[in-house]
Amino acid sequence: MYKGIIFDFNGTLFWDSKLHLEAWREFSTRVRPYAFTDAEMRKYMFGRTNEDILTYLLGKKPDAELVKKLGGEKEALYREQCRRDKENTHLAVGAVEFLDYLKENNIPRTIATMSEKDNVDFFIETFELEKWFDINKIVYADGTIPGKPSPDIYIKAAKILNLEPKECVVVEDALSGIEAAAKAGAGKIIAIASMESPDLYKKIPEVSEIIHDFSEIDTKIFSKKSPV
Repeated sequence: MYKGIIFDFNGTLFWDSKLHLEAWREFSTRVRPYAFTDAEMRKYMFGRTNEDILTYLLGKKPDAELVKKLGGEKEALYREQCRRDKENTHLAVGAVEFLDYLKENNIPRTIATMSEKDNVDFFIETFELEKWFDINKIVYADGTIPGKPSPDIYIKAAKILNLEPKECVVVEDALSGIEAAAKAGAGKIIAIASMESPDLYKKIPEVSEIIHDFSEIDTKIFSKKSPV
């Protein structure tokens, strides 16, 4: 049994992978003559920091000022796409009910996302995340954490929950995120097939379970805490 859970956010609690794809595809054409391919984005975008993605896109490491400028432009484009697509800007199927269960049973939980603060603030407001999360415990790309597949973000998230990574379940959709969780020593890694085929995750030995939505998670894997 596990004591806590850490969620990636993009493509996991919020199925926005296509919006990020579209935003990066459009933005990449402002920097080079052709758009990101799907293969490039799967390998170099998901779970990465804007600095990582821009380093690949530019072919060299950009300075902090350029990362802030270009990253800000791309994220503003992404948020505008979310606002326009109100029909699909909602938490994933089964997420509300699952989060309610975690809250009611006092199961430690947080989010570990490579999104930057402007996007995290947007998510908190749009999805009313304070209903289920201590927003001060959300781990995000603040400039001090290397991007996935580095394990740092999941190590930090577990520490914030006062747990060891092996005591935590991690829910991920990105290959780099799964690798990060495995390197961190997560006790159980659940892959959610929000955009990719489940077959992709079947090839990854570190993945313990594959789900299509949050209604499929067996809540019996958690040891319940006494109310505080």
